[in-house]
Amino acid sequence: MAPPFSWWANEKHRGTPVVVKMENPNWSMVEISSPDDADVDPFSGAGVSKGGKNKNAKQITWVLLLKAHRAAGCLTSLASAFFALAGAVRRRVAAGHTDASDTAPPSENPLIRTRFYTFIKAFLFLSILLLSVEIVAFFNGYHLADAADLRRLSFSSSAVVASFAHSLYSHWLRIRVDFLAPPLQFLANVCVVLFIIQSADRLILCLGCFWIKFKRIKPSPQLTNAGRDPEAGREVFPMVLVQIPMCNEREVYQQSIAAVCNLDWPKSNMLVQVLDDSDDPTTQSLIKDEVAKWHQNGARIVYRHRVIRDGYKAGNLKSAMNCSYVKDYEFVVIFDADFQPTPDFLKRTVPHFEGNEDVGLVQARWSFVNKDENLLTRLQYINLCFHFEVEQQVNGLFLNFFGFNGTAGVWRIKALEDAGGWLERTTVEDMDIAVRAHLKGWKFVFLNDVECQCELPESYEAYRKQQHRWHSGPMQLFRLCLPDIIRAKIGFWKKFNLIFLFFLLRKLILPFYSFTLFCVILPMTMFVPEAELPAWVVCYIPATMSFLNILPVLRSFPFIVPYLLFENTMSVTKFNAMISGLFQLGSAYEWVVTKKSGRSSEGDLLSLIEKEPKKERSGSAPNLEALVKQEPKPKKELKKKHNRIYRKELALAFLLLTASARSLLSAQGIHFYFLLFQGISFLLVGLDLIGEQIE
Repeated sequence: MAPPFSWWANEKHRGTPVVVKMENPNWSMVEISSPDDADVDPFSGAGVSKGGKNKNAKQITWVLLLKAHRAAGCLTSLASAFFALAGAVRRRVAAGHTDASDTAPPSENPLIRTRFYTFIKAFLFLSILLLSVEIVAFFNGYHLADAADLRRLSFSSSAVVASFAHSLYSHWLRIRVDFLAPPLQFLANVCVVLFIIQSADRLILCLGCFWIKFKRIKPSPQLTNAGRDPEAGREVFPMVLVQIPMCNEREVYQQSIAAVCNLDWPKSNMLVQVLDDSDDPTTQSLIKDEVAKWHQNGARIVYRHRVIRDGYKAGNLKSAMNCSYVKDYEFVVIFDADFQPTPDFLKRTVPHFEGNEDVGLVQARWSFVNKDENLLTRLQYINLCFHFEVEQQVNGLFLNFFGFNGTAGVWRIKALEDAGGWLERTTVEDMDIAVRAHLKGWKFVFLNDVECQCELPESYEAYRKQQHRWHSGPMQLFRLCLPDIIRAKIGFWKKFNLIFLFFLLRKLILPFYSFTLFCVILPMTMFVPEAELPAWVVCYIPATMSFLNILPVLRSFPFIVPYLLFENTMSVTKFNAMISGLFQLGSAYEWVVTKKSGRSSEGDLLSLIEKEPKKERSGSAPNLEALVKQEPKPKKELKKKHNRIYRKELALAFLLLTASARSLLSAQGIHFYFLLFQGISFLLVGLDLIGEQIE
């Protein structure tokens, strides 16, 4: 960076010298002064006197030089960023950590686990071979020559070779036209139809959301004193059971337990269950001590630990509901370990059950403390805002049904029991119980104005595993629930909504066409140009859908292009998960707890400190020694964390970049740019450069 400097220029301005001082190394500050108080506009370079405005050519030149220096500074910053990125890539490749080191479930065949990657590699090698053929044909003019050109060749050895090569290329063209293009065009047309149907569904949801905003429609509880007048008597406050399931979540247990114990509800009418499935003795001890601390300070809270951890989260919740004292409670609230409800959460949700005996679930919206942490969390934030603002709100108001989000929801215990309770048959126990309760006739209420803070996964590894579980589980559930849906005594349109919209269109068709259309068919049409994908399919409709997705959070509009590219990139993981769940492959039953960082907003921490009684500090003093003694252990765990190279995403990156190079030979502009940027997106994700970077 250049040192500060000053320019001194003598310019006749009303007969006096003008002093222009440049004191910022980035030329971002301009200070112009004149001994006789003449005014100079630093942006236009015009001198302004009391009698009028006079243009000064040299001052304009100086401003242009300023802007040129700024542009040079931007280029320098870009160059620094590029070299930093190149250094990260070099370290990533040198480390050699790939997703192949992920531990597979014992029930999964290693050949099945790598089958998808093998298919992508074969497709990549074939595309490179075809690109080489097309380049040779292009520079030799085979794509322009015909049989008459060949007959005019002499019978020299080079002519014979050229004639033979052109003959082979002609046969390849016939194979393309007669055998490859028709089925590829048919598959492309099918995917385009599915794409249009799914886009229409999304458009209808957005129109429904617009109508809700326009009419200001929202669920409102009937008039009741519940949760509003503590002096009215305990009987107006229903008995509420609060459950916090957790497993080895050392980073977040304190803030979640503190937030739940500070809920504004009579202590005698609320019991907190901390359901700890941790297999780490140190974590168990810390959570148990935290529960004991709050119990000593008057909170009705119990600690439960299972020795046999069958069924993951569903098994944990099922075990807790079997306690004898549960029959004394009317409602159960579930918060995952990273959720921090506001003190008035129960007072804003429980009243919606009063006078509505057919309401089985009240679901609150999520908010996120780390949505601006990195690019990955920003893109997740866009997705989840659309999910809550549009999908959940529209389905809740117009259909009285949506998928339970697994946390930040209040269940009527009678509805849970009527639906058969928690089952461990899939990895989406929340969706499972919601579907079974809906089939029993229970209604759901979604509150878009009640928020509960939580965390977004900050690393691509954690997000990828979360999405795999979220997209394999629905396909498992669909196979198991389809006979029950068909036999259920509900209306035809409810069955249609469950089977076609809820499961097939949004859980199966969406990941299928996203991957097949943009990662398989589009690259293939570059090597088989006789099959075509119109530009509106490649560019205009995806851009429109991305714009609709980003409407609930307009401040994220600058990320619309990265969002579009990232969603197509994630289609690989979602498609793989969907196939695993549909055909019951081993990875479909894999449950990995999403890693948390333990972030909390500053305001929440301050409010908890203010509410916490002074005696609690003395009660937690002995626990500090235990924390100090156990400090080395988490440090060892942190050292094992590292960024990885994801092989499927990396192979697809080279495949799309190869297809973009082939599109140059056909002069397909929009297709080239889409494939180029999509390939770069896959490359960044494959090298794990989009999320948390671990040094």
